[in-house]
Amino acid sequence: MKISYCFILISILFVFCKKETIEKKYVLNEIPKGFPTPSIPVDNEFSQARFELGKKLFYDPILSRDSTISCGTCHQQQFAFSDGLPKSEGIEKRIGMRNAPGLFNLAYAPYFLREGGVPTLEMQVVVPISEHAEMDFNILKVVERMKLDSYYVQQSRACYNREIDPFVINRSIANFERTLYSGNSRYDQYVFQNQANTLNNQEINGMKLFFSERTNCSTCHSDFNFTNYKFDNNGLYETYEDPGRYRLTLNEADRALFKIPSLRNVEKTQPYMHDGSLTNLKSVIDHYNSGGKNHPHKSSLVRPLNLTEAEKESIVAFLKTLTDDDFLNNPNFRK
Repeated sequence: MKISYCFILISILFVFCKKETIEKKYVLNEIPKGFPTPSIPVDNEFSQARFELGKKLFYDPILSRDSTISCGTCHQQQFAFSDGLPKSEGIEKRIGMRNAPGLFNLAYAPYFLREGGVPTLEMQVVVPISEHAEMDFNILKVVERMKLDSYYVQQSRACYNREIDPFVINRSIANFERTLYSGNSRYDQYVFQNQANTLNNQEINGMKLFFSERTNCSTCHSDFNFTNYKFDNNGLYETYEDPGRYRLTLNEADRALFKIPSLRNVEKTQPYMHDGSLTNLKSVIDHYNSGGKNHPHKSSLVRPLNLTEAEKESIVAFLKTLTDDDFLNNPNFRK
């Protein structure tokens, strides 16, 4: 009997300790090792209550005119908060203009949208709500709906000390989105956490090629978030239906220029390019290896690379080391 009681006690302690380990693994709003401290707006500093309010709104179809889609419809955690479609579907199955980007490490972004026309995360929240092909609604109408929900009424006051208004909607969703840190991929473990056995030889060879002058991949996909946040043309087409940054600036020099995306979790954010026209990572590498199509604004860095099949496979293998499984499975971010 004593042995049985001891066994039961040990089992309980094991389960408890395991639970504690899991909880420590998913610390909310923890900046990944090797990442800088981001600049947070003084009127929207993190709090658990603001996070919870923003998370509820992120997953609430109340934001769309016919109450059928939410932010989480086009930004799903399993796809690194993208949606796996060439172009996202809005209400009434309206097809959007561009491929939905993944959402992570947004606290570091200097601007938003493919043409960089929105300067803050708070301001970006308004865009999908009002966009015809997305939610096709008015944020003031969202306010009216929220005022009928006692949770939203109470939490608006508790979080921001004000009645429900666009300020509360923008700030709370942005507060949630800023916590979407992704920085524990196998690459991060290898580079920032000194875990030497994390990558195999093929992945290391791919990493060397990625950071080499031969490919120049890391010139654009640079720094800890694998983007320099600049705008460029990669020779995807000779003629573009989407005007890119020109849509914002009306400067002909900006035609067909798009913001360079982060490559973190790139394995999970397919299909690729602004229009979702490339279906897998191999097709992306093939595109860059070819040197791309002729376009007057194509970057001089995009040129034939003459990579072997083995080298291309190594780069693809390396890109997959940027997948952060902890981020994809973090229970804090689930609906």
